[in-house]
Amino acid sequence: MCVVGKNRLKELIEDYKCIYPFDHNLLDGDGYILTVKEETTLNYLEHKNLITYEIIFTPPNYVAHLTAKSKYGRMGLSFLNAAKVHSGFVGRLALELVNLSNDRCPITIKRGDPFMHVEFVTREGEPSPYNGEYQFQYLTDEEMQIYIPILKKIFPNYEELAKTWFKNKRLQ
Repeated sequence: MCVVGKNRLKELIEDYKCIYPFDHNLLDGDGYILTVKEETTLNYLEHKNLITYEIIFTPPNYVAHLTAKSKYGRMGLSFLNAAKVHSGFVGRLALELVNLSNDRCPITIKRGDPFMHVEFVTREGEPSPYNGEYQFQYLTDEEMQIYIPILKKIFPNYEELAKTWFKNKRLQ
């Protein structure tokens, strides 16, 4: 298991759209910096979910790990959710936050602000794609259509997976 370097990450983005839309300026070391979809203010002790602007797709031989930008931790934001994106997941991420600032002041995160690092890590073994209820979360039908050909190509059991993924959706 190892962190994917910048050159390989660029290939994954081109081949699989593992980050979409992609902004070359947000490549950071061996990862990418995700931004938030909408401006949000959290008051002291308030809990909110922030949604990423970017769509994440974790190809079958990878998992992704998230780490917060230290700037926000220093302000007092605490990140509550797991820092892992399952192999095979496609969707926008819901980032669960609570404002625990010592000075009890509101914290605002603006749309497009650099917010969270994502790094892709190689995994070994047979593909075991994410098959949970959050597959394709916060995607439009048009955005889902971008990923269907990619998923059909890389998952030999796509038809079986699609039954679960789309049971509450009209696409297949």
